[in-house]
Amino acid sequence: MLGFFANFAVAFTYLSPMVGIYSLFVLGVIVYISLIRHVMRGPMLAQILSTFGLALLLRYTAFWIFSANFVSLPQVSLSGTLNVAGILMPVPQLVAGVAAIALTFALHLLLTRTTVGSQLLAVAEDRNAAMLMGIRPDRMQALAWGLAAGSAGIAGALMAMSYPWSPSVGETFGLTAFVVVTLGGFGSVPGAMYAGLIIGLIQALSAYWFGPIYKDIVVYALFVALLWLRPQGLMGKA
Repeated sequence: MLGFFANFAVAFTYLSPMVGIYSLFVLGVIVYISLIRHVMRGPMLAQILSTFGLALLLRYTAFWIFSANFVSLPQVSLSGTLNVAGILMPVPQLVAGVAAIALTFALHLLLTRTTVGSQLLAVAEDRNAAMLMGIRPDRMQALAWGLAAGSAGIAGALMAMSYPWSPSVGETFGLTAFVVVTLGGFGSVPGAMYAGLIIGLIQALSAYWFGPIYKDIVVYALFVALLWLRPQGLMGKA
C-alpha cells in the first residue's frame, strides 16, 4: 500500500520514481529505530501488537490523506498486450514480472556474495554471536528494514501500472505475500521467488478453469495441504 501511494504522490509531482523508493527506505529505518528496536526486547505478544498497531496507523493515515476511493497512476507508455504463442500478456504485468525476478536475483546476490549480506544473515541467525564477531546488530537490522521498505516501494510502483489502488487493497496482496514467503521457506530468497511463480501460475489456471472468484480458494487450499506435508516450505530448513 505505501509503495503505491508513495509513487502515486511522486507521479503527480513529476519527480523521479526513485524518490518514492528512497523515501520508503528512510521510513523503514526510522520505524526500526523509533519502534521496532524497543519492542524487540519485550515479549512476542508486544511485538505482534506493536506492528499490528503500526499497520493500522499507516492504513488509516492513507485513508485520511488519499480517501477510500480507488486511484490509479496516469497513463504510461507501458500499455497494451503482447501475443506470445497465442497467449495475450499485458505489457505492464510482463514488465513487472521481469523486474520482480531481477530484484529477487539482486537481493539473493546481496545476501550471498557481499560482506553486508553475510552480516545481515549472521544477525538473523544469532544476534549475540554476531555481536561477538564485531557486527553491530542494530545497524544491520535497520538496514534490513530499510531494504524491506524500499523493496515494497518498488513492488508498489510495478503493481500500480496494472491495478487501481485504495488503502484497503494492500491487505489482499499482503496476505498473498505471506503465503509466498511461507511456502518458499522463511529465509530463502530463491524459495520465495519459486513460490511466487508457482502461486501466480495456480491463480491464473484456477481463474481460467473455475472462475476468478475461486482462484484464491484454490491457492490457500493447496498452501495448507503443502504445509501439512512439508511445514518448512519448499526450500526452508527443517
